[in-house]
Amino acid sequence: MTVPDGTSPKVSVPRLRILWSFARPHRRSLALALVLALVASGMGLATPMVTKGVLDALGGSDSLRGPLLALLVLLVVGSVVMYWQWTLLGALGERVVLRARESMVRRFLRATVPAVTRRAPGELVTRVTSDTVLLHQAATGAPVGLINAVVMLLGTLVLMGVLDLVLLGTVAVAVAVVAVLFGVLMPGIATAQRRAQDHLGRLGGNLEGALRAIRTVKAGRAEDRTAERIVADARISAEHGVRANRREALAWTIALAGIELAIILVLGVGAWRVSEGDLEVSSLIAFLLYAFGLMDPISELSQNVTALQSGIAAAERIRETDDLDSEETGGGVRDVPVREGGVQDTPVLELRDVTAAYGPDAKPAVRGVDLVIPRHGHTAIVGPSGAGKTTLFSLVLRFLEPTGGELLLDGRPYRDHSHDAIRSRLAYVEQDTPVVPGTIRENLLLSRPDATDAELRRVLDEVRLAEKVDALDDGLDTPLSGAAVSGGERQRIALARALLRTPDLLLLDEATAQLDGLTEAAVQECVRARAVTGAVVTIAHRLSTVIDADTIVVMEAGRVRARGSHGELLARDTLYRELVEALRIAAPADCPESTILG
Repeated sequence: MTVPDGTSPKVSVPRLRILWSFARPHRRSLALALVLALVASGMGLATPMVTKGVLDALGGSDSLRGPLLALLVLLVVGSVVMYWQWTLLGALGERVVLRARESMVRRFLRATVPAVTRRAPGELVTRVTSDTVLLHQAATGAPVGLINAVVMLLGTLVLMGVLDLVLLGTVAVAVAVVAVLFGVLMPGIATAQRRAQDHLGRLGGNLEGALRAIRTVKAGRAEDRTAERIVADARISAEHGVRANRREALAWTIALAGIELAIILVLGVGAWRVSEGDLEVSSLIAFLLYAFGLMDPISELSQNVTALQSGIAAAERIRETDDLDSEETGGGVRDVPVREGGVQDTPVLELRDVTAAYGPDAKPAVRGVDLVIPRHGHTAIVGPSGAGKTTLFSLVLRFLEPTGGELLLDGRPYRDHSHDAIRSRLAYVEQDTPVVPGTIRENLLLSRPDATDAELRRVLDEVRLAEKVDALDDGLDTPLSGAAVSGGERQRIALARALLRTPDLLLLDEATAQLDGLTEAAVQECVRARAVTGAVVTIAHRLSTVIDADTIVVMEAGRVRARGSHGELLARDTLYRELVEALRIAAPADCPESTILG
């Protein structure tokens, strides 16, 4: 039997190694917890024997003080040891979960953009949340519980044998039957649980996507249809959960029935042996105490095997995130000789014959692109949808690596810079302008945490948000959420965050799409001012935002088709003229070919 990814549901050694990799750093604490568990179990095993001593004392002239005192000591010490073990394992489990969550969060944020965007965000979130909960018990309590349960079971059987071998044989048959049944049923339980977890992950990913697009869903009156698609995974997960539960219920029903049948047989056979004088009444009572307690280690074994199987499935899903491609970490530029005369006359950015695709078998999104971005000025990139404009930004920001050609920063190839060094020179406002969870202040300080309140006020003034922020009860410390700010306000917050950086190169991906005319004019003034002191590159679908750019680059089908000023392109490029005419953009007086704003 196999799970959907082809792996065996059995608790194999390689799969146990994956789980052990999470527990290994805490092996000393695990060893202490195991010792404490064994001590507590030993005291539990001693209790029926001491009880036998109490009964024997009642039948003779011996004092009850010793046996009763021994029972009291076992109770007190056993309780202290149990509390110590419980708190130790609880804290240990939380540390394992914290370490796994911290590792995954850092790995997701350090992964390459294509590696992260290939998966649904909600599915990745599920691995950090629900999968790590399953890991909690499996990596700490389950191993200790399994070993302790085995020792407890063997100890109970040995002490039963000390009391009476005939009665032990009766119980051993029941235990063997229970063990065989559990061995048959447990793999099916593990398979069902793994499939339930997989569909739960898909549920999280689909729900997250639907909630992000909640306005679109409602506008399309698709609430019920969307819910049905999402709930389908919930139903499948529930079906596998019910299947696992039924198998567990069957296993436990058989186990309980088997043990109870064994106890009935012990009572019958034991009573006969007492009547024959082959067994003392105190020994029969002690044996029955062991028989009644026999379900405890069997129960612990079953629960911990189940937890172990669920935890292994979760550990495998967590470890799969190790395969995400990560960006290199490190400081700035590597040791590369500086050109004579410095970089003042060198373009801040240059693309030489750059080709790139989003996968080894994918069609190139850009091909043979040559582009020079001067150290100062405004460069605009336009073109129809799918022309490769956003891909160009992904290359500049090193979200995507070229498959051919090279990019240069200050005349040095990108490969001579770390990712951090490149991005420390850039500021980026993306098209969807998401806000980071937190307050307005935290969003603004995202890439420049040392900025002062005066500097925050300055950039808010530039994007005409200062009065809006001042009117809020908590000002800069107002929490942001999807409902707290409009699309235009999100764009302005993102732009203010970028302006706060004072970057060498400012990248704007349709950064004024959701702004009103007055605010757009103010933002354009910011862009013009920034272009005097640094480089600005703008992607625009609204050509009215770029007609005064120093250079306009026209892209089509992943290639640079033409470049020049607005007037030059109107005069000699058909595609640019069509784009302008489609949007009814006003032309300069010397360009009669264009249409007039209606």
